[in-house]
Amino acid sequence: MTVQSLTTRLTICAVLALAVGATLADEKTASSSGFHFPASGIQVDKQAVLLAIDDVSLPLKRNLCYYLSKPTVRKSPVLTPSRDNPLAPDHIAAHFYGSVIHDAGKFRMWYYPVSYGKSRSEITQGPVCYAESEDGFHWIKPHLGQVEFKGTKNNNGIKLPEKVIEGVHVIKDDADPDPQRRYKMVYNPHNGRTFTIQTATSPDGIHWTTPDTYPKDQFLEQAGFFRHNGLYLIHGQALELSEGGGPRGRQGYAWVSPDFDRWLAATAEAFALPEPADPSERGTTKPYDQVHLGVAGVSLGNVVVGLYGLWHNHPGDRSRDVPESWFGHKKTSCDLGLVVSNDGIHFREPVKGHVYISQFDSPVTPVKGKAYPTILIQSTGILNVGDETRIYHGRWRNAVYGEDYWGEVGLATLPRDRWGALGLYPNRSDGEVWSTVVRLPHAGCRVFLNADAASSIRVEIADERFQPLAEFSGPNSGITDAGEGFECPITWPAGSLSSLGGKNVRFRIHFEKKDGAEPRLYAVYLRPNVPGERLAD
Repeated sequence: MTVQSLTTRLTICAVLALAVGATLADEKTASSSGFHFPASGIQVDKQAVLLAIDDVSLPLKRNLCYYLSKPTVRKSPVLTPSRDNPLAPDHIAAHFYGSVIHDAGKFRMWYYPVSYGKSRSEITQGPVCYAESEDGFHWIKPHLGQVEFKGTKNNNGIKLPEKVIEGVHVIKDDADPDPQRRYKMVYNPHNGRTFTIQTATSPDGIHWTTPDTYPKDQFLEQAGFFRHNGLYLIHGQALELSEGGGPRGRQGYAWVSPDFDRWLAATAEAFALPEPADPSERGTTKPYDQVHLGVAGVSLGNVVVGLYGLWHNHPGDRSRDVPESWFGHKKTSCDLGLVVSNDGIHFREPVKGHVYISQFDSPVTPVKGKAYPTILIQSTGILNVGDETRIYHGRWRNAVYGEDYWGEVGLATLPRDRWGALGLYPNRSDGEVWSTVVRLPHAGCRVFLNADAASSIRVEIADERFQPLAEFSGPNSGITDAGEGFECPITWPAGSLSSLGGKNVRFRIHFEKKDGAEPRLYAVYLRPNVPGERLAD
């Protein structure tokens, strides 16, 4: 054996040892800190959420089906254009290609404004605008004094390098140790050639710093931006090719960064609707349903729930150089569909083709005597506030640029995390659902149900091979005395689940119709045991 080959072998052995050590360390960490999902590789510390509509977390069902919720829509918009101020950046439209966050007791919004250009048939897009609210219903547009627009700085514009900007998406990143990067923005500027994306960071959400270069050099319009499983993810639409290298309609894609600074050149297909079988009938100018702006989601730790734009495409006459030729002014409309994901990249519909928020349930402010279609816009505006889930979304009046053109911000609400439920078939009295494998934290965990008729639900625990654990199943199953609620605590006769700490388990949840009550399960919450904390009786 030569010295060189010996050195090579020793190097390989050292690398393998490091890899094995890292793997063992990762497994030890996964088993001792938080909840680990072996199937997806996701780990969360404070809480794991098993949404009823997540068929990866709750994959195996008997006599159960989905009962999707219908959000309550506030008919009046929460934010409208500044039609009384011709000098305002949002004089014509306040589009919610934007974000809402609940920050230190205050609601904060960033959105995309439109005003007239040189004539009433032209528009000016940008600058990014900002609003804030004490309750999320009534908003003010503070004068920030940053951007001179039409001769005045008395506006709510945020200063960024570019003049023409569409969407803007902001998160507050408490995990970043650098307070100067506490707030992170992805926005949609025109770089002189096409609309693309740019990033920015801020200590306060008002004053922003941008990098010297664009992270992507391609057409891209986004609807979603969130952090999930240690990654930063942008979701939107781009001009990608179809099977066989031909054109493709609007579909949803994802772009990934491990640190917000380095964005991968590669793109992932995140969510797509079927393309026509005939390749000649495919493309953004063809009349079929497409995915507008991709997915806008919110991470709940181990799962992402979101909405996509169900774009009913009715393209205009592309042979005529008029505004109507663009995509179908006065014709195209858009609904919102419900999707979920476990990795934050690939999304699926719990019920394929289901319209979750309809343009007819959340119509844009109408013009008397005219019937313009509504285009609903999903964006970074899903948040839990107390016992309520709020869904801020855009409502765009699809009119030709001019007096009738309009964009506003709408609001729909749900009881917290009640996107949809698992419930018994109408003609069945009992059923069950199995969870995926979950590795519990070293101290064990507590289990809570977001449910109706929760006392008609019991919970068993099995090993990863579906073998029931006698101490926590059968007559020793977990139950709750709560009739219904967002956090119904489950208790077992054996008491704490600390003996299961660090183990891989499955939860088997039984439904039983009692006294006419229909048990409905919306979510299961798993939280680590707190040493010394007294469990509920």
